Amino acid sequence: MLFSELPLANPLQRAVRAVGYETPTPIQERSIPSLLEGRDLLGIAQTGTGKTAAFALPILQRLLDSGKFRAPKTCRALILLPTRELAIQVEECFKQYAQFTAISTACIFGGVNDASQKRNLVRGVDVLVATPGRLLDLIGQKAVSLKALEFFVLDEADRMLDMGFIHDIRKVVALLPQVRQNLFFSATMPEDITKLAATILRPDPVRVEVAPQSTPIERIRQELYRIDKRRKGALLKELLLAHPEMKKVLVFSRTKHGVDKITRVLEKAGVKCAAIHGNKSQNRRQEALGNFKSERIRVLVATDIAARGIDVDDVSHVFNYDLPDVPETFVHRIGRTARAGKDGIAISFCSPDEEQDLRAIEKLTRVKIPEGDKAVYEKLPPPQKETAESEMRNARGRMNRGEAQARADKSREKPARGKKQRADDARGLKQENARGSKFEQMRKDPRLVVHKVDNSTKATSCQVSYSEGDDGNKRGGDEGKKPRSNGQDGDARRHRRRNRPGSRARRRMRENGGAV
Repeated sequence: MLFSELPLANPLQRAVRAVGYETPTPIQERSIPSLLEGRDLLGIAQTGTGKTAAFALPILQRLLDSGKFRAPKTCRALILLPTRELAIQVEECFKQYAQFTAISTACIFGGVNDASQKRNLVRGVDVLVATPGRLLDLIGQKAVSLKALEFFVLDEADRMLDMGFIHDIRKVVALLPQVRQNLFFSATMPEDITKLAATILRPDPVRVEVAPQSTPIERIRQELYRIDKRRKGALLKELLLAHPEMKKVLVFSRTKHGVDKITRVLEKAGVKCAAIHGNKSQNRRQEALGNFKSERIRVLVATDIAARGIDVDDVSHVFNYDLPDVPETFVHRIGRTARAGKDGIAISFCSPDEEQDLRAIEKLTRVKIPEGDKAVYEKLPPPQKETAESEMRNARGRMNRGEAQARADKSREKPARGKKQRADDARGLKQENARGSKFEQMRKDPRLVVHKVDNSTKATSCQVSYSEGDDGNKRGGDEGKKPRSNGQDGDARRHRRRNRPGSRARRRMRENGGAV
């Protein structure tokens, strides 16, 4: 079947030819006729199958056939998506398909000022592409209403649930009119997704389940490098500098902090790169994505928000700097390369605490990932010693304190000490104990008067003197005797000089029988 054989209006056929479509993909061929009949659809398809055109073209065709006109502050079709990047991408597709019609589109998402978005909604729009949070916000401000909605599309439903949007989705569904056409798309169909679909779709929906003509796993050459977490940055830098053919590279990290750290390492090495994650403003994210598409930068470092929603052509390499917790996310990550029938390369780094994630990924994909060139390890710095805290942090809650301490101790083991070194250690310990016992005896002597200096009673910073006794002999002083005041410090020093044992005065006293 060709697109020219589908029952689409001339403006849509003209737009399809303009974007270069000739033969529909399996999901497009099976979905478009049913959607043109007005039936609900449950689509199960992975990224890269052409599902955007599968629901966009029939919606535009039915909007043209209805002959209705949009009302102020309303929309006729709502497409709900999890991320800003995916929302912008889908709106661009709608604009391309509707470029020869009078159908209007708008895109609303969080992270930017909502003033311009409200202005776009004043006259109403035919197609509204939105993320759940900003949509509910504008509905609460009465900037948009869903009372005139005719088509509702929930795309990337499984990703929505992973990101915690389930409650927002239920709020949006509660505001929809009863009479509408529903389209539900998801890459996977676990039990909770099935329950959610049952609350949105009408009875007996059309179920379309397709896979890509050639799954990404089959067309992507994979490599695995086992390395400790602290040397991943050095390994990534070494691979990028040693292989100039890596011209368009996506690097995925699990955390926002990790993305920023990787970016700093690459910039220091002279690699042109940019970061994209949830803490970046929308303008910065769009700027980074635009520079990556136009090849002004070589590397784009991103969190998993970019695993779905970044539609960039000719990505040569994908790096999994951190293995994802969810195995399905791995498939979406590496699916950014090998698009449109081309080949690609995916390189994964695996630290010891990520072996469990690696086994789950290989079980899901049914592919044993081969290890890369081990010669690169010789160019890296030696591994660093781990602490118990770093072991527990790297294990992400999978290791208790005892196990972490044992692993840290093992990595920090010192070589056996020689006989001379052990003798030196014993001699030093003996001297230290002797000094401690001598100070303890002095501290317990009742004949001593300790004068505090700088509020410290340490042996190195205190003044010690014997109390006065009859005939100058060393005898215990009065028990209630108070320390000398600051004004008597000079007399106290002279007294101690004259009466300390072994002084000249003491010798004369002994020689003269007690007389000075």
